[in-house]
Amino acid sequence: MQQVTLVVMAAGIGSRFDGGIKQLQRVGPNGELIIDYSISDALEAGFTKVVFIIRKDLEADFKALIGDRIAQKVEVAYAYQEIGDVPEKYQDLARQRKKPWGTGQAVLCCKDVVNEPFLVINADDYYGKEAYQEAYRYLTKEHKNAHRLHFCMVGYVLEKTLSENGGVTRGLCEVRDDGFLRGIFETANIIKKDGRVMAVQENYEMEIAPDSVASMNMWGLYPGVFDILEQGFDDFLESLTSEDIQTKEYLLPNIIEHLVLDERVKVKVLYSKDNWFGFTYREDKDRVVKAIRELTDAGAYGE
Repeated sequence: MQQVTLVVMAAGIGSRFDGGIKQLQRVGPNGELIIDYSISDALEAGFTKVVFIIRKDLEADFKALIGDRIAQKVEVAYAYQEIGDVPEKYQDLARQRKKPWGTGQAVLCCKDVVNEPFLVINADDYYGKEAYQEAYRYLTKEHKNAHRLHFCMVGYVLEKTLSENGGVTRGLCEVRDDGFLRGIFETANIIKKDGRVMAVQENYEMEIAPDSVASMNMWGLYPGVFDILEQGFDDFLESLTSEDIQTKEYLLPNIIEHLVLDERVKVKVLYSKDNWFGFTYREDKDRVVKAIRELTDAGAYGE
């Protein structure tokens, strides 16, 4: 069996482990977290290692609540996302920053612990069994055109990723006829309104096809991406203005889109018929618990 790693972005869990953090909401019949289902599905698909991206100050609590338990089932490693983890010449910028630099920096933090194909996911999203199976198959096969990196992403039907409790931000994907990604457009405040799917902005509203392909931050990558991310992060930091320091983020979807446009990578868009669900709002919990219960009753998971 080929080595493939699951990389779980969990640095945003927060500093309180009191059950109020969305990633720590217990949704299963025995108090399971969404992350338990994600790792179970990944192991079933063939993944052989799990890397958690966390903050160093949360390490002890994270291991006690999640990590040590998972380590009984599969090899576990840790990467640490810290605001100060920037080249020396940008330390002054880091001292001014109040939040992490974004998902691009999060994945870059894995460069010393990941040496095999890997799949990136959010800690608080449920992706479904088929997504892991499709990603594993893609990441373990040989690709032609070796001069260009081959990535993959799992896409979902936009309408099935919305929340009934408010607007969401989604990466809307344009897919070529051959199944590869042409572009991805981060779109904020997408809601259902009067039976339609709408992106509601301050000055305009835009209707979106409900069957549009949405990215939910599930990316299949190879270790060659780390050199690209490292150089890109340096360029990102160099370009920051004083107005950008607190708000601008180094985001994986934006990075990958630029690589696609520059023809440096090809991204195969995979699809899952399973429903995605997760926590955008605290009120989403009832829907998630109900969905997990239905999956359990249908035999997808044991009690």
